[in-house]
Amino acid sequence: MTRPRTKSGFEPSTLFAAAARRDAVTTGAVPLAERMRPESVDDYVGQAHLLGPGKLLANAIANDRVPSMLLWGPPGVGKTTLGKVIATRTKSEFVGFSAVLGSLQELRDIVAAAKERLAYRGERTLVFVDEIHRFNKAQQDAFLPHVEAGTITLVGATTENPSFAVNAALLSRCKVFRLESLTEESLVLILQRAVDDRSQGLGLSGVTADPEAIRCLARLARGDARRALSMLEATVDYARSCGHASITTELLAASEENAPLLYDKAGEEHYNVVSAFIKSMRGSDPDATVYWMMRMLEAGEDPLFVMRRMLIFASEDIGNADPRALVVVSSADAAFRRMGLPEGLYPLTHAALYLACAPKSNAVKNAWHRAKALIEQHGSLPVPMKLRNAVTTLMKQGGYGADYKYAHDYQDGVVPGETYLPDELVGETLYEPTAHGEELRIRARLAALRTAASTRRDSDD
Repeated sequence: MTRPRTKSGFEPSTLFAAAARRDAVTTGAVPLAERMRPESVDDYVGQAHLLGPGKLLANAIANDRVPSMLLWGPPGVGKTTLGKVIATRTKSEFVGFSAVLGSLQELRDIVAAAKERLAYRGERTLVFVDEIHRFNKAQQDAFLPHVEAGTITLVGATTENPSFAVNAALLSRCKVFRLESLTEESLVLILQRAVDDRSQGLGLSGVTADPEAIRCLARLARGDARRALSMLEATVDYARSCGHASITTELLAASEENAPLLYDKAGEEHYNVVSAFIKSMRGSDPDATVYWMMRMLEAGEDPLFVMRRMLIFASEDIGNADPRALVVVSSADAAFRRMGLPEGLYPLTHAALYLACAPKSNAVKNAWHRAKALIEQHGSLPVPMKLRNAVTTLMKQGGYGADYKYAHDYQDGVVPGETYLPDELVGETLYEPTAHGEELRIRARLAALRTAASTRRDSDD
């Protein structure tokens, strides 16, 4: 028989602990976000793509066949709450385990108890691990044999992309469910429920909230229910201290000024914003380009990281369509290093806008990828004798440099029909210029040269 759980999912060890918790709720010592956690799937708000009718996770919970899983999503979207909802509905024993505070010895104790529970009472154990990405590889590996053997069902919560934060062995044994940021409408529902709730919420506070103020809070929270409820609680406390009976948009003005930017230089949002920046340049949208660049810089990104991405972009996505692009970014890099911030934002923005507006070509990237593929396919093919450097008499006698034609001795500096690839690769095309910008001219010239070379080969045959 399992011990009763409190609303938050924790088990009070004594009647005194339970009474202390009730007092904490009454006095407001327990945060509103904790008090308002739903206890059932029916009360859970958001994530309809996972918990809607007929969805995989909804069916698994309803049928008590919950697989080991990773709940991946940004802060405040209901990962921990969903774990506790699963614990309420599942027939397994729920055991919470923190990746921050827990130890391997504690995990061994949990596994030993799970084995005993399964052997003697036929009960399964669900281990909920908060912030599982904080475990190192060895700690994550400690779960593997127990998950694989079915001793425990693992439910891990993470704000980090599991592809980067969870090792492949554990990832392959868990189903990944992506939780999305909560919509404004979902947050409005959560906030209004907290305002009206007379048991766990703010219903007895004597403070009401204007619908527009509720919507403003939902907008400020940016998809994070914990942030929304914390802001609501702080605003209610302020309203009561000032003698206000209602929360209005005026009371929220200061909060809006200080709303933090969502950007984590070590996490997924870092990659999302960088990706948006690069794709905006590639899509030739200067407005979006400068917006995403400033999002990174305002959130504390290293400007030299941004500059490095632009240097790569100048060759990878523009190349010979505008050969000046690399020169512009290199000059901006040098200028920034001399100026520093804030004046260095001028050359940074200058370079970003130039790249966004320049004609695009990925022919440079394609060329070296094709060259690499040919090397992997054919290995180290011998250098044709005519291209070898005859630095000694013995080498000349051996045919090194024989029949080499000096390009500058010919009209336009080109030997008609000459080839320079290894014999086995003659006729292969690695660089294919686009019809964009300067590459249109390069393309026409190369087409003529290649046609001449092909004609000569055909005549030789």
